[in-house]
Amino acid sequence: MSTRPEGASNDKSHRGICKTLRNALALDSHFYENTRNTPKNRGLALTIVILAAFSQALGSAVILLINRATFPILLVTLFINILSLVTGYYFWTFTIWKLGQWLKPIDPTYGDLLSPIGFAYAPQVLNFLTLIPLLGRPIELILAVWSLLAVIIAVRQGLDISTRNAALICLVGWPLVQIAIGFVQVLEQKLLK
Repeated sequence: MSTRPEGASNDKSHRGICKTLRNALALDSHFYENTRNTPKNRGLALTIVILAAFSQALGSAVILLINRATFPILLVTLFINILSLVTGYYFWTFTIWKLGQWLKPIDPTYGDLLSPIGFAYAPQVLNFLTLIPLLGRPIELILAVWSLLAVIIAVRQGLDISTRNAALICLVGWPLVQIAIGFVQVLEQKLLK
């Protein structure tokens, strides 16, 4: 029989997510270097990516509701928002992994990069702030660049390469992810009309 209070496990996991978010947001290179690809870390990284996706969807939902979107359109755009961010995460990680293989033959596996790059999505958890009138687009750009810097640090630590090479690798997939996000936003606007 456990003597632990009933909510202790949830409280501990909540503190773990908060501490992980804090370290990831601070761009702590030691945090990214010590990220081991364990099932716990991979799950935590995916949780951060999913939180980022829901945060983005929340911001979009508020804007869609203000524009009086119908319920089916709201559901479709929320699904597209969430799916695009999660897909972008896997695609960007794949791009980084392939370029890392080309640059450095002895490298981690694709799965080994999922955790640190997932943690680098921590700034995207603040995506709901994009619903602030007149500041939405600048906030979105700041969060995108913040995530890019976090991914560069994660890749530098994960592949054990120079910052310049990590930046070059990350900058190949980043514009494609940003174009996909722009495409989703245009699609949302088209659905509203």
